[in-house]
Amino acid sequence: MPCPRMVQGVRPVDHLQAAERVLGEGRTFGIHPEGTRSLDGRLHRGRTGVAWLALTTGAPVVPVALTGTDRLQPVGRRLPRHHRITVEFGRPLHCAGLDIGMRPAQVRRFVADEIIGAIGGLSGQERAHDHATAPVPRA
Repeated sequence: MPCPRMVQGVRPVDHLQAAERVLGEGRTFGIHPEGTRSLDGRLHRGRTGVAWLALTTGAPVVPVALTGTDRLQPVGRRLPRHHRITVEFGRPLHCAGLDIGMRPAQVRRFVADEIIGAIGGLSGQERAHDHATAPVPRA
């Protein structure tokens, strides 16, 4: 059975390995830690891939909050509307060498939660304690 988050035969780990190469070359890489758009406007629990990248590469994570995107292109609309969005950048988070006495999976969860918390501090969004679900594509 294929991975439910697989896109055109590419596994999520393939994307993370590509991002690791980009960061290893000293370039930047953008990732949405929630994994998909929020359908209800709340800030959902982050996926741990962003934490894995930060911990593996030592690259700092710059939290970015995008607000107004729900009015720019509401869920279910194919074409965007004319609307202003706001982009706010937070202070870089440095996770390299983090040793907090937890198992690796727990450290990744801790870091992902910290990143989402930093984004929430910028956006002011209400927090959800579950993962966001992807919108169902139109037929």
